[in-house]
Order: sequence, then structure tokens, then C-alpha cells
Amino acid sequence: MLDFIPFSFLDVLDILLVAILLYYIYKLLKGTVAINIFIGIALIFLIWKITQALKMEMLSGILGYLLSGGVIALIIVFQQEIRKFLLMIGTTNFSNRKNFLTQLKFLHSEINSEIDTEVLVKACGNMSKTKTGALIVIERTNALDFLINTGDTMNALVNEVILESIFYKNSPLHDGATIIRDNYVVATRVVLPISDSKKIPARFGLRHRAAIGVTEKTDAVCLLVSEETGEISYIKDGEFVLFSTHLELNEKLKKDFI
Repeated sequence: MLDFIPFSFLDVLDILLVAILLYYIYKLLKGTVAINIFIGIALIFLIWKITQALKMEMLSGILGYLLSGGVIALIIVFQQEIRKFLLMIGTTNFSNRKNFLTQLKFLHSEINSEIDTEVLVKACGNMSKTKTGALIVIERTNALDFLINTGDTMNALVNEVILESIFYKNSPLHDGATIIRDNYVVATRVVLPISDSKKIPARFGLRHRAAIGVTEKTDAVCLLVSEETGEISYIKDGEFVLFSTHLELNEKLKKDFI
């Protein structure tokens, strides 16, 4: 008679919860450089478990020490992802089910925003010609409610006139950033976190540092028009995305919202 390993409901629940956790970690890291590191760590962990089962003591011991001593290294490698996750949890309103589900948008596999990228690019092009400074933050999967609360709320459909009037130099709304969600301007005069990265060239001012700061902490993207040069910048994941024409910029924006 065969002796089976005891298998209870709690074991099934344990396996299910671990599977869900790994799935959502994958969704959080998908599309970033960190996903390759995560897959590598998962493979090392799997090999470690196999060597333990096969009683390969030397190799399993080495892999065990490697995994147990790598916690600090993992925190350093995944600091941006950990920061995003903790920021999402810390700003979640658990008493409001609707807000809570909105905060969990980062778990979705796709971005379902109907962003009119052509209007955004045209508006930035017009402001570039007049050297009108602008900072537009476009929400993707990470909810930006914690930033919206720092500014003035709006609910205006995105169009060129609205955007250009917001950033007109004599407008009371031009100071700070404007946040766009699902093709609606949802907030103006928003205060953004400033990046403290020392890699940012000195020629870039607070507007650029703010754009880099918010894209470091969330998966939002930023369109920025320099008040000094009229140059348009597209910032994603804390870095400048290079483009040569407005058409190319539009294509990059469309790609990031598909």
C-alpha cells in the first residue's frame, strides 16, 4: 500500500495564494528590465529546490546561501518596483471599495485608456512654438489619486484649446502639472515629487526633475514643454524617450497606451 503525502485544504490554499502572489508580481514587473532579474531569481530558486529533493548537498547549500544572503541585493535591484507598490498600498482608501479597486489598476494586464495622442502632440507643438512651459502627466495603470489631491480637480475632455489655456502664462492654472486620466483633464496645479537623481544634467530645471520624479515612482508618462527653449520632452520610467518628429512622438505615445 502506497503512503501518500498528507494533503489538506490548507495546503491547497497555500499553493493557490503563492501562485496568485507570483502572478501579480509578474504583472507588476512585466514590461520592465526587472522582469528578467525576477525570472532569473525564480529559476535559481527552482534549481535549489530540485537539488534539495535530489539530496545534492553541496550545490543546494551554495544556492541556499546565495538566496538567503541576497535579500538586501533584491531590495536595491527592485527599489523602484517596491516603492511603487508601497506607495499604492499607503494611499489606498480601504473604506471605499471603488477607490480601492481603482488603486489596483496596476494589476491589469492591459491599459484600457482611450488617450487622444494626436491632440496631446498638437497642443505641445503649439506651445513649443510660443515657448509656453507645460507639464502634462498621463496616468497609465498606477492610480494617481495621491497626486490629484494636491491640486485643483477638473473634469474636462482633452482638447488643444483646454490644454493651451491651462498653460497660458497668465492663467491661474498654469503653475504645476496637469494630470490626464482616460482622456480627461482631472487635475491642474498638481505638485509632483522631485527626483533627487544626480544623473540629471544641470541644464534641466524643476519641471524636468518633477517629470522624472513622478515617472520614477509610478508608471505614468509625461509630456513636457520647456519654457526656455520650447523643446518637447517625453519622459517614461524616469528617462527621456528620444524622438525626431512629432509623428514619431505620436507613435511612441500610442504604443505606450496599447
